[in-house]
Amino acid sequence: MTRDAVSEALPAPLEPGATRRLPLGTVAGARSGDKGGTANIGVWARTHDAWSWLAHSLTVAELQRLLPETAGLTVTRHVLDNLHALNFVVDGLLGEGVASSTRFDPQAKAAGEWLRSRHVDIPETLLS
Repeated sequence: MTRDAVSEALPAPLEPGATRRLPLGTVAGARSGDKGGTANIGVWARTHDAWSWLAHSLTVAELQRLLPETAGLTVTRHVLDNLHALNFVVDGLLGEGVASSTRFDPQAKAAGEWLRSRHVDIPETLLS
């Protein structure tokens, strides 16, 4: 299940143009962690233009494509425009919590860096 809990309006999208396939972390930071069986992944842009691209590109469906282990789980996306950030809440990723999780990363501390390592098509205008 996917949910988009838009808490603020999205910025205007970037104009279409040439892209390069690079790690998401080239233009975005991330931090993640756990609360019981739920993982939180915060992603933020460093510039306004990168935020315009990120807000329209990193949807719940795209997150689930980039992190296949989240497919089939309830993922809620929160838009935090004033911070140029998105927060994804992934229910059930960690089972019943750290004490019962069989994941390599039972507290989801590396989930943000895992997401940043995934390759996406980034507009070349953001790379200069």
